Amino acid sequence: MLNQYSVNSFPFVSLVIPTYNEAANIEKLIRGFISTFYLNLVEIIYNPLKIQSAGLNLSLQECIGDIFLISEAHSDYAPDYIERCIEALLESKALNVGGAQRFVAKTPFQAGVVLASKSFLDSGGAKYRNPNYNGYTDTVYLECFWTKELRNASGFDVSQITNQDAELNQKLLNRNPQAIYISSGIRVWYYPRKTWKSICIQYFKYNRGRYLTSIKHTKQLQLRGKLPFLFISATLVLSLIDFIVPQLSLHTEALILSGLVFPFGESLRTTFKFRNEFTTELWRGSEDEIPSTLSLWFFCGVTLLTMPIAHFYGYGYQLVRHKIFKVNAW
Repeated sequence: MLNQYSVNSFPFVSLVIPTYNEAANIEKLIRGFISTFYLNLVEIIYNPLKIQSAGLNLSLQECIGDIFLISEAHSDYAPDYIERCIEALLESKALNVGGAQRFVAKTPFQAGVVLASKSFLDSGGAKYRNPNYNGYTDTVYLECFWTKELRNASGFDVSQITNQDAELNQKLLNRNPQAIYISSGIRVWYYPRKTWKSICIQYFKYNRGRYLTSIKHTKQLQLRGKLPFLFISATLVLSLIDFIVPQLSLHTEALILSGLVFPFGESLRTTFKFRNEFTTELWRGSEDEIPSTLSLWFFCGVTLLTMPIAHFYGYGYQLVRHKIFKVNAW
């Protein structure tokens, strides 16, 4: 525990906030960190650039802290957030630590996204989605680095507008299999996008970045990140074959129909599984605006259907740019 150390022995922390269009949230966020339990927070660095990776690298060049801690404006943080990050970094001997991504909502559509995050169709068993997990992993939600180690890894890849954190984590894992540690004591709550359109754009961009990461780290299979693209691609190929050679009777229309219906069946299961804890743990809006079960089921189903489709288009778009137009960057 950090209380075993004197104040002077606490590592100095530079807190980096790579954010854009967050005027409504930024003051509350900064005031919360200023009132933190952690005593050696030496600076809060605001990112003035629109590209996250470039802003992070600029902050890395300018910061003076021993520790480089990243936050964002779409989240709420526990009062001891910084303290727990430092504690995990010191005790785990890892190069990067963080907590689980705990989803919460204030609107009906957000609530559907929150429930979708609980489904295996979205999380895929990722450890950073499990709030009770403690141990080494391949990525975390947000990051807390030793500044020296981050500089030694040459910072973030500016050719990637998204997924730059996963790409950096892969570089760290190539150096040390126990480079990344997740602690259940690090508590942060994430508010997802508020509209269907913004979710589509987010996942399209995110999976463009995933493809770029996959071609830079070819030895890592990263099957979990490729499954939606592979499944939809296979379905399209089989449908084309079925259309050209109907004698084969592949019945791909049944496959397509099941792909459209299954997300809503999984949504129903997820909605009922978490119905008892929804209002106490997942909902942060007004009590008068708690969504109905029907609304939760519908928005969760729409989200579970949208995510793999947006993944397919984002991943496929970047693949075409790379394979056909020989473009290896964003």
